[in-house]
Amino acid sequence: MRQNCRSIFQLLVIGFTASLMVGCGINRIPTLDEEVSSAWAQVENQYQRRADLVPNLVETVRGFARQEQETLTAVMEARSRATSIQLSVDDLDDPERLRQFEQAQGQLTGALSRLMAVSEAYPELRSNQNFLALQSQLEGTENRIAVARRDYITAVQRYNTEIRTFPGRIWHRLLYSDLPLRSNFQATTENAEQAPQVQFQ
Repeated sequence: MRQNCRSIFQLLVIGFTASLMVGCGINRIPTLDEEVSSAWAQVENQYQRRADLVPNLVETVRGFARQEQETLTAVMEARSRATSIQLSVDDLDDPERLRQFEQAQGQLTGALSRLMAVSEAYPELRSNQNFLALQSQLEGTENRIAVARRDYITAVQRYNTEIRTFPGRIWHRLLYSDLPLRSNFQATTENAEQAPQVQFQ
């Protein structure tokens, strides 16, 4: 009888201790780290989707606007640079690598904007169904990129806050010291914090 009571008491103590450990956030840091990884995978997925659209878009424009070879070449070169910089989840604590990745993606965004501006000069191109479909897909992808980036920024903010505040700071020091702070996106243009000046003439 006494042995059974002792076993039951030990099980209750173990159960209570385990529930305390779970309830006090011991698993929160790895959970948030996984959210960062998942959010980053979505960012990469959407950038890859955009990169996959570029060759078809360039070929469609080339069919109507052969004299715009310089713009078409710039787009393909920007795509090549953007796809050559690969970041793994392990690189997300390196702000310089993230800045290089974002800079290359920004160059592709700029080149695509110039391509869209060039297309305005070709009414036949703007009425081409293939071009319109690709343009629509590209616009949708740019929206998905913005959403994926926002979700990544939120995930990084939650993760970094957890390992820098109590009680996460304790769990980080005791159990998860190998998990570093994560870098986040930065503005890629100079004076990005200032609103652009719009002047009507």
